[in-house]
This record gives sequence, structure tokens and C-alpha cells, in this order.
Amino acid sequence: MDKEITTTKIAIFQKREVRKVIHNNEWWFSVIDVCGALTDSIDAGAYWRKLKQRLKDEGSEVVTFCHGLKLPAPDGKMRETDCANTEGVFRIIQSIPSPKAEPFKRWLAKVGYERVKEIEDPELATKRTRALYRAKGYSGAWIEKRMRGIEVRATLTNEWKNRGVKEGQEYAILTAEISKATFGITPSEYQKLKGLKRENLRDHMDDLELIFTMLGEASTTEIAKNKNAQGLKKNKIAAKEGGSVAGKARKDLERKTGKKVSTSRNYLPKKKRVKKLK
Repeated sequence: MDKEITTTKIAIFQKREVRKVIHNNEWWFSVIDVCGALTDSIDAGAYWRKLKQRLKDEGSEVVTFCHGLKLPAPDGKMRETDCANTEGVFRIIQSIPSPKAEPFKRWLAKVGYERVKEIEDPELATKRTRALYRAKGYSGAWIEKRMRGIEVRATLTNEWKNRGVKEGQEYAILTAEISKATFGITPSEYQKLKGLKRENLRDHMDDLELIFTMLGEASTTEIAKNKNAQGLKKNKIAAKEGGSVAGKARKDLERKTGKKVSTSRNYLPKKKRVKKLK
């Protein structure tokens, strides 16, 4: 069950991202993202805070359906945010005047149904992830590397869990150590380099960046096993050593090609970049 609690994904409703997380074997959705998808508000967080206060003042029980769960924030870190399950989101929708309400309800029902099918056949989740990347325009070769990277990451986090590393903050600390040793920068610094906000960093890496990320994490897994690292302190050493394996390979490639592996290139839609320039 613990593994499922930390399973987070991005769902797409009419080109708007809605973060979701598995909790108690069902999907829970970011209420802020739901508000943003329904209202197109510039500041969905402020919209939800005002709505939440109004509902409290009215004595509504809707807010009792919300729980603080950790989701990836714009800076790449896992931060607690108000989430609601399907029933809770349906109740919140009733408090938001929006022409998108009915389409959103149908979308929400479909997502819930998909979760049931994924429990019955886990392979469906992998197929759906591939389909989502294809819909976003990624190449088949890139998708295969990304999917392999997801497997490598899952193997590493399972190893950490078995070795007494706590999920959340300690995972983030070790991930940052691997990234610094591999690329010379932390994940949050990498996000800034690529001009990202809430987007998943790895979804904006090119082939080489994904390959070196995998090498760093796979090396860390093997070193942790070999040294039987236990707890945060020992695994931090393994993370640095694993990342350095990838870091040395990266530097060697950069010397021979004269090109940097880490770049500012990303997969953000062009129209978003245009808005930034304006």
C-alpha cells in the first residue's frame, strides 16, 4: 500500500494538467488543479483559498472531503496540497459555476473507471502512459527511454525503501545527490535551466539526459546493494558514488564532442514560450 500512496501522475483535461495521486487504492486529485481546469483562473490557488473559506463560512461539509497529500510542486519537490477523491471533487464542482462542469464530470468518471481496470491489469497503466506521451508528440525512441527510466527509478526507490530510507524528504535528498554528481546541478536548478515550473523535469530531457539519469540511478542501486547501505547516511554516500559514475561518463562525452549534455532545451509548447517573451 505504501508504494501506491506515492504513485503520482499528471492527467490531462482539455489541455489542462491535473495532478493526481493514489491514496487508499483510489485516485485523489489536486483541488487547485481542478479549480484551474474549470475556471481558467490565472491564480487557481487563490481561487481555491477563497472558495474554501466561503464554504467553511457557509458550514458546508465539502472541505471535509479534502486531505493534504504530497504532490510534485513547481520547484520539483513533493509538497502537501489539498486533494479530494472522485466523490469529493464532484461535490466541489457543484460549488463552481463553470460551463466545463459537465464535461469534467464525465472525464472524472472515466478516470475512476480506468483506475479500476488498471488494478485488474497493471499493464494497462503502462500502455496508457505510452499513449499519453505519443499524444504529446514524443518520438517512439524517446518514449521507450522514458519508460525504461521509470522502471529504473522504481527499482531504486524500492531499494531505498527496503534499506530504511523514508519516502518524501529523504528520497528528495538522495535524488539531489545523484543529480549533482551526474550533472553538476540539483533537480530544482535543472528545472530553472530548462525554464520549467510545475512540469516533470524528466519529461523535458532529451535522449542523452535520460540515459545519464538512468545510469546514475542504476549505478546507485547496484552500489547500495553491494555495500548493503542502510539508512539515509549510508545511502547518501552510495548516491554520490552512483551519480559520479554517470558524471564521469558525461564529462568524458562532453570532452570528446565539445557539447554540453545538460541543456535548456525542453518540450514546452511554443506558444507558452512566446507568452514568456511577451
